[in-house]
Amino acid sequence: MITLSLAEIAEIVGGQSYDIPDPAVTVTGPVVIDSREVAPGSLFAAFAGERVDGHDYAVRAVEAGAAAVLAARPVGVPAIVVDDVVGALGALARAVVERLGTTVVGLTGSAGKTSTKDLIAQLLQRKGPTVWTPGSLNNEIGLPVTALTATAETEHLVLEMGARGIGHIHYLANLTPPRIGLVLNVGSAHLGEFGSREAIAQAKGELVEVLPEDGCAVLNADDPLVRAMASRTQARVLLFGEAPEADVRGEKVRMTADGRPAFELHTPTGCSDVTMRLYGEHHVSNALAAAAVAHELGMSVTEIAEALSEAGTLSRWRMEVTERPDGVTIVNDAYNANPESMRAALRALAAMGQARGADGGRTWAVLGQMAELGDASLAEHDAVGRLAVRLNVSKLVAVGGKEASWLQLGAYNEGSWGEESVHVSDAQAAVDLLRSELRPGDVVLVKASRSVGLEKVALALLENSTEGEVAGR
Repeated sequence: MITLSLAEIAEIVGGQSYDIPDPAVTVTGPVVIDSREVAPGSLFAAFAGERVDGHDYAVRAVEAGAAAVLAARPVGVPAIVVDDVVGALGALARAVVERLGTTVVGLTGSAGKTSTKDLIAQLLQRKGPTVWTPGSLNNEIGLPVTALTATAETEHLVLEMGARGIGHIHYLANLTPPRIGLVLNVGSAHLGEFGSREAIAQAKGELVEVLPEDGCAVLNADDPLVRAMASRTQARVLLFGEAPEADVRGEKVRMTADGRPAFELHTPTGCSDVTMRLYGEHHVSNALAAAAVAHELGMSVTEIAEALSEAGTLSRWRMEVTERPDGVTIVNDAYNANPESMRAALRALAAMGQARGADGGRTWAVLGQMAELGDASLAEHDAVGRLAVRLNVSKLVAVGGKEASWLQLGAYNEGSWGEESVHVSDAQAAVDLLRSELRPGDVVLVKASRSVGLEKVALALLENSTEGEVAGR
């Protein structure tokens, strides 16, 4: 963060200073929300959560070097006290970003946000210093914390924006007003919260509504609900996708023998070939979205294609492919799941299995609940179970409660009647089953919503296998 005095911060956030001997003391370190991450000169933002109250760690934070605490009440150490810590954090982020003058890229969508954000970051780093959202810290706390890591040298600030309801994207976009707004897709994620895909589109489109006239709305030409957002913005529109009308377009899309996407990238300045290190055809759309942003910021098609071909994953547990020393391959995609990403991951698994040929191992799909689907949950889990059978996945292991039983039932009704599918109660049961049955050459996909915690399965299967090489990193 650029250097600000405690007096300046108090003025920006409308706070009252308590126990601050010298208001001219400056914050020179990061803004943190975890006292264990405090560095000298930090500002510690204290939040009262359901289980932990950050105010209880204020003294520890100052002892560790924090210049002060941003708090909702006096805490006995230097503090700036405000009525709403979340709102104050947002106000501070907006003020800092405005002073920096960095180019802000905001992105949202039902699926692929984090993977696409990681691709954009890797492309833009080639142009200049870039800050991006770590992991999926895309809410009203994570976004300003990320923005406040930018410095005077930062040229690009890439911010992922999530939504739990109407108005959330609008709020986030106004904290750090973007010049470029990217909407990836409108899918079934959070259908239980929003009620319909049209409502999801309404929420996601809030991003392009805040763009300035000299800004750019980057929209998916292959998604009708996203494409229709062109009417909701005053900014110039740049389309990406495989549709003929897309300004940044993928042609001759294909999969390599081992399940990696390859395509011909077309931009208004030319074309170039891309072969990605990442696994799964769904990365084509993500790559085209990233390419559109990079094109808007002046990168040549050759530079973009080269960067996409070299890009890996920056965030954990997203199609993270590791081959164990014994030849078993673990695909850890357990960070989150929705119907669209689940189907994409299954297709990637099938492609990886086919690449190994008749003499290769089996494919295993270890799947759990897709959360927040509302009334569509039964149908969507049933459909995923059926798809696993249609793709000739060798073994389906459905993990968890009723949603897992729906996955297994879908597979059964599609024709998985023998030992091709099984329902187990929890992650440990899945680990025990896999450890007893895996053999060299097998490929194991692990995927579910974050709340299920299925990454435990992938990590357990990789224990004592540290010699395995992580691909696509």
